Amino acid sequence: MIKIWKQENKKLVEAEETDNPAWPVWVDARNVTREDIKILENTYKIQTETIVDILDQDELSRLDWEDSYTVIIVRLPIFIAENDISYFTIPLGIILYPNMVITICWADCEVLHDMAANRVRNLSLNDLPAFVLQVLARADLIFLRYLKAINRSSNSIQLALQKSVRNLELIQLLNLEKSLVYFTTSLKSNQLLFEKLMKTKLIQLDEEDRDWLEDVAIDNKQAIEMADIYTNIMSGTMDAFASVISNNLSIVMKKLTVISLVLMIPTMITSFFGMNIPLPMDSWEGSVPLLVIILACIISSGAASIMLRDKKHKDNQDRKHRGLFRHRK
Repeated sequence: MIKIWKQENKKLVEAEETDNPAWPVWVDARNVTREDIKILENTYKIQTETIVDILDQDELSRLDWEDSYTVIIVRLPIFIAENDISYFTIPLGIILYPNMVITICWADCEVLHDMAANRVRNLSLNDLPAFVLQVLARADLIFLRYLKAINRSSNSIQLALQKSVRNLELIQLLNLEKSLVYFTTSLKSNQLLFEKLMKTKLIQLDEEDRDWLEDVAIDNKQAIEMADIYTNIMSGTMDAFASVISNNLSIVMKKLTVISLVLMIPTMITSFFGMNIPLPMDSWEGSVPLLVIILACIISSGAASIMLRDKKHKDNQDRKHRGLFRHRK
C-alpha cells in the first residue's frame, strides 16, 4: 500500500498524486504488493534491483547511490505478538530525491506508523536529510523500548520457572534470546551506517544535522550495550535452569535407584526359594518360610523409608538455611 504525505501547518496530511509536485512529499510504501512494486518502478523510476534488496528480509544496513537518487537501508525493530519470535527486525529502504523521500518496507512497523500519525516532534519535509535523521532517531527509541519490554518478559518467565520448570517457559526464553541476537546484529549494522553517514557527502548535512547524527549514534551504542547485557543475562539464566533440570533429574534417578535396590532383596529371596534343589528350611512345616519372606520385605521397606526420610530431612534443612540467609540479607 502506497500513501503520499505532505505537510500542512506543521502536520502530515495525506495527499493526492495530482497535488502540486513542487511541494516536498513523503511517499510511504508499506506492506508492499506486486502492484506497488510496478508503481515504484514506473512512476518513481526506482530500479528493480534496489527494490529487491530493500524487500530482502536479511538485507543489512548500507548506503548507496544511483544516478538520480540516494539509497539508505536501515534495520528497524518490529513487534508481532502472534509470532513465536515476537521481536525481530526488518529492513527499511529510504530513497532520497531532491524534492521527495520514499520509504519502502515489506511490513508495517511502529516507526513509520508514529511518523505518519504525527507523533514525532519537529518533523519537517522541508529538510529531507533531517527527515531521514528523524527516522533513525525514532528507530533507536523503539529499539530501547523493545529491549526493556524483552527484559520485563524475561523476568516474568524466570519467576514462573522458579515455581515449575516447564518446556513452554524454556521455549519462550529461547525465543527472547533469539530476539536479542537479531537486535544486536541489526544495531551493529546500523552503527556502521551512522559512521558512513558522518563521513560521506552523498547526503548534505549541515552542522546541526551532524551533531544530531552523533547523538543518534550515541543512542544506538547505548542500545547495543543494553542488548549485549540482556543477552549475557539470558545466556546465564538458560545455563542455570539447565543445571537445575539436570540436578532434578539426578535426584529422581537417585530415588529410583534406592527403590530398585530395595525391591531387589525380596526378589532375590523369592527366587532363591523357587529353585528345584534342596534348600534350607525345606523340612520346616507350616508358614515359617512365608514368614521369613514377609520379614525380609518389611526390613527392606523399613530400610528404604529410612533412607528416603533422611534425604528429605536433609533437603528441608538446606531449604531452611537458604531461607534464613535470604532473610538476613
